[in-house]
Amino acid sequence: MPIDTRRALLFMPGDDRRKIEKGAHLEVDSIIMDLEDGVAVSNKALARDVTRTALQEITFGNSECLVRINPVTDDRLFQDDLLLTFAGRPQGYMIPKVETPEQLQVIDQRLTELEHQYQIAEHSTILLALIETARGVVNLREIAQASPRLRALCFGAEDLAGDMGAIRTSDGWEGFYAKSAVVLHAKAFDLQAIDTPFIDLRADDALLSAETERSAQMGYTGKLAIHPRQVGVIQQVFTPTATQIDRARRLIASHEEHQINGVGVFVFEGKMVDMPMIRAANTILTRARSAGIRV
Repeated sequence: MPIDTRRALLFMPGDDRRKIEKGAHLEVDSIIMDLEDGVAVSNKALARDVTRTALQEITFGNSECLVRINPVTDDRLFQDDLLLTFAGRPQGYMIPKVETPEQLQVIDQRLTELEHQYQIAEHSTILLALIETARGVVNLREIAQASPRLRALCFGAEDLAGDMGAIRTSDGWEGFYAKSAVVLHAKAFDLQAIDTPFIDLRADDALLSAETERSAQMGYTGKLAIHPRQVGVIQQVFTPTATQIDRARRLIASHEEHQINGVGVFVFEGKMVDMPMIRAANTILTRARSAGIRV
């Protein structure tokens, strides 16, 4: 699986070796070993040790290995998170509650120092920014340009609702502006857009699938997961179907044929076609290739 394929990103508590090992066998695109909300304050030191040794000892296959550290606002915790897990060589870090570009730049500088210390390529450690406060939403333009390490903007609806004093609802309208802003800024600055977790573990998979479909329709290309059973559903939604791939291929072939004949706009399966539809078809094929499908 290419490193930039992030359909499902699964959180695993950083202090639970057994769960991390389980995640390593799920063929999930990304595993996030969590040092923040998934770990009690009294277990932070243990979680760093477990996460570091897991990174060094467990075979993760094609899964990308990330670590979610504590917020930059807690200087003691986030510094220790980086210092004590970097030896495990995670491929990147998720930064929670990002509110300003300076917060990412502090992480960027610290990672550069660690990369020099461990004699690995500068900027080889990536960042994902989790946007989950009102201030983070209004600063999205600056955050999206804060670091060359940044690969994705992730939306966190639960913390945002709490920060706003909003009532969290199943349809998510209280956070719709923020959700739209995250995906819009991600696309404007060539970043991936990762949607908030689906937190109702008792709900039928059809509800998770429907929510993921709506996110995909908005332009999101991945979704955070909090339980292994969610991985298959999410990755399926973000993987183009054989029918979609076949139609995209035929549409592009027809477009190329019309271009050769000097025809711009043309009719395909009863619909007028112009360049936005061709770009959409190319996006489907790109997503398929990223998922390991030959097109």
